[in-house]
Amino acid sequence: MASEDSDQATGEMSDGLQVELFHPDSDRKPGDTNRQLFGGNFDVHPVVFPGALALIVVFIAITLFLGQDQASQLFTGVKGFIESTFGWFYLLAVNVFLITIVYFAVSKYGSIRIGGVEAEKEFSTFSWMAMLFSAGMGIGLMFFSVTEPVFYFNNPPAFFGAEAGTAAAGTAALAQTFFHWGLSPWAVYGLVGLGLAFFSFNRGLPLTFRSIFWPLLGDRIYGWPGHVIDLVSVFATLFGLCTSLGLGVAQVNRGLSYVGGPEVLGLVDVPFGTIPQILLIAGITAIAVMSVAAGLDGGVKRLSTFNLYLMVGLLGFLFVVGPTLFILGSMAEGLGAYIGNFLSLSLFTGTVGAAAGNSLDGTVSAWTVFYWGWWIAWSPFVGMFIARISKGRTVREFVMGVLILPTLFSVVWLSTFGGSALFNSLKGSGEVATAYNELGYGTFETLGMFVTLQQFPLGAVSALLATLLVITFFVTSSDSGSLVIDHLTSGGKHDVPRAQRVFWATTEGIVAAVLLWGGGLNGLQAAAISTGLPFAVILLVMCYTVYLGLDNEYTILESEAFREQIDEISESDDVAVDRTGGDVVTGVSDGRDASND
Repeated sequence: MASEDSDQATGEMSDGLQVELFHPDSDRKPGDTNRQLFGGNFDVHPVVFPGALALIVVFIAITLFLGQDQASQLFTGVKGFIESTFGWFYLLAVNVFLITIVYFAVSKYGSIRIGGVEAEKEFSTFSWMAMLFSAGMGIGLMFFSVTEPVFYFNNPPAFFGAEAGTAAAGTAALAQTFFHWGLSPWAVYGLVGLGLAFFSFNRGLPLTFRSIFWPLLGDRIYGWPGHVIDLVSVFATLFGLCTSLGLGVAQVNRGLSYVGGPEVLGLVDVPFGTIPQILLIAGITAIAVMSVAAGLDGGVKRLSTFNLYLMVGLLGFLFVVGPTLFILGSMAEGLGAYIGNFLSLSLFTGTVGAAAGNSLDGTVSAWTVFYWGWWIAWSPFVGMFIARISKGRTVREFVMGVLILPTLFSVVWLSTFGGSALFNSLKGSGEVATAYNELGYGTFETLGMFVTLQQFPLGAVSALLATLLVITFFVTSSDSGSLVIDHLTSGGKHDVPRAQRVFWATTEGIVAAVLLWGGGLNGLQAAAISTGLPFAVILLVMCYTVYLGLDNEYTILESEAFREQIDEISESDDVAVDRTGGDVVTGVSDGRDASND
């Protein structure tokens, strides 16, 4: 009992030390100007919440007023303009993000602990990985893991110079797909997550994007500059999220139609189209509302863990019953081509080839630029969610976990599903290639996963599992997005009323349905890359502000004043102190190690 009291006293004193030495000299607290609405069921920021809601209503009204045809034309034009005009900017920005996050991990700042020297981990490493991965890419990997490699197999990227339908095109297809789903997107997520976690947990600032700009703006983050930053963040989060939800529901619709129809089970003819997808959004959003009402630990954590088990099960099944040796060999070849060409791929725009008379590479304009815009628009959501669950981890541990492990898993997943489709096209029955040629890419993009699974044993069962997995990813993405938008619209408070979470989960479903009705997938993609453009500028500035914050923290950790404070804690509570690589590790005098690691 005495030992527990000593631990508690030490923790309280170290928390006080964190506040005294690291928190800014400000009287402001997260959510201190919030308004309580509807009997306390809503706890909202007086500017960001109504501002975001008003802009969302205006956007929906304009989309509905234009009608499907005009809205679709508008979205398609916006998407094409951004891809052709700002592609170079997206490519350069993402490279800056990757270099910055790797520097933070390998430099002296890597030993800084998120939340302070005595911060404890809120979740186990397994739960942490399950939640960040479910939030990060689940729906996208399900949607594109077959269709993207097959598209490149038939339309090889100009960068690789391969002939369509050949083995070289297969290797190029996997390398290009790894590039889009590998280190680059997770660098964007990691940078945003690190900045938000650091300024919230180490500086005691609101868990919103305005806090990242404290080194430049100071108390002005609580004024109009901060309001604008958070409003842009809300829109980037909402439309990035709606893009994933729209892709997911299209695949769910196709999966139910394919598996239930005459091609497989012959049980029910499920129509495929906009109206069925809107109805599916309504149904799945209802499930998401129930999950988000249960909270982070009760709903999101459990469902994310279930997602990971189901995803690994489906992956293991296809790896075993599919062309195992081909999967392993193609993964090695694709990974080698990806790593060997990474720098050139990261900067390739196809502009010089176009000036020489060749067509502008569609892979860059229609794929890479969209992906980079989508990842940037998606990053407030994923980054804030990762920040929310990452307290207690060092910067180095955080970056390694967010950057390396999900990338490796993505490579294995894409190799298994994309490799199986390529094997069928090169050496198998050719059903996948036939389906692509007969249906065209527009239909194949939602059907490719199910056609591929049908070529192997228990295809109907695995297709049903894949459909279930997309649904659960839809739910966890909606849940996580609701929590993130709650943080942004409640002044950065970590906990908000249940009714408020339910409100945003419902709003996300409505916006996704309107976008799907107004512009289809082009509308969703245009919304994502449009909001990603201004947010990319915010992230570039953020690279500098996070550096300032980490540098200041490290300077204080190495200062004489900090050592004196630690000595006072050690003397007053009989605590032995050991400094290792910039961390402070404390333990009670009986020799028991009280550190988190």
